[in-house]
Amino acid sequence: MTAHVIEEYGDPDVFERTTVEVPEPGPDEIRVAVEASSLNPVDYKIRQGALPDFAPEFPARLHCDVAGVVDAVGENVSAFDEGDEVYGMPGGAGRQGALADYVVGHAGTFAHAPESIPLEDAAALPVVALTAWEMLADKTSVDIGDEVLVYGATGGVGHIGVQLAAWFGADVTATASSEAKRDLAEELGADATVDYTETDVEAYVDEHAGGDGFDVVFDPIGDEHLETAFEAVRPFGTVVTTESSAAQDLDLAPMHANSLELGVVLVILPVLLGDRQDRIGEELADIAALVDDGAVEPVIDERFAFDEVAEAHRLGESGDFRGKLLLVNE
Repeated sequence: MTAHVIEEYGDPDVFERTTVEVPEPGPDEIRVAVEASSLNPVDYKIRQGALPDFAPEFPARLHCDVAGVVDAVGENVSAFDEGDEVYGMPGGAGRQGALADYVVGHAGTFAHAPESIPLEDAAALPVVALTAWEMLADKTSVDIGDEVLVYGATGGVGHIGVQLAAWFGADVTATASSEAKRDLAEELGADATVDYTETDVEAYVDEHAGGDGFDVVFDPIGDEHLETAFEAVRPFGTVVTTESSAAQDLDLAPMHANSLELGVVLVILPVLLGDRQDRIGEELADIAALVDDGAVEPVIDERFAFDEVAEAHRLGESGDFRGKLLLVNE
């Protein structure tokens, strides 16, 4: 089969097109003919060498997200049959990923794809939708009327976070750096938007959270955003984040002073550990139902062929896009 691999860490040009053996599914695994994948920060961070503990063995096939058609079923698998359209997060970190004609993964890391969107579009969802779901439904709970602040509201995780928070019934305030991005956040369900480059935390807390602070601050960015999250959340509130690097030098005194909760999500952990992988498929099934109910829809900024993976990575690293970048196996 054709695969796009890296033999070493480096810039986007390290990808090579090559031919490798078609993998066989083992017990509890399925093989999927890959329709599409998408780009997440974890993918280009692995390629850069920033996350060596997450990298598959060289030659490494990257990318965690996949959508496609079940091609073969291993022993003990009853949830899927050949020909089923599925989406999932089977590899790309810890084991070989989706940048190939076929990918093999634990059956628990897949779910039947949403029926209301094209199959290739479903590949834009797994990492970001699972992350947003676990941030809002696992690390905290959001009730009707809760005031939720979403950082990076038109990014990969953020644009799903806005939609999920709105579906939970929250009053959603979204931050974005441009008028076009703020307009998109409103289209996705935000009740209010903030230009965080021009407005300080105290001002938007006063305007959108009654001066006391937000019930939940949703932070998929980290760095200085995690610091400001502690300023924006109310006493006894919750900050949920995906970033641990920002916490290394973080002053946690505000958490103690205001009795805050901090939830951190590493959504690929079940794949890395080879443990509790069924939770991925269970959550993806819930997300597919939300997509089919019209509550969640992926925003796809640009589409690339697998042969254009280097271009997709360059654009991804620039940050000059909204929603997701899709890679289609042409």
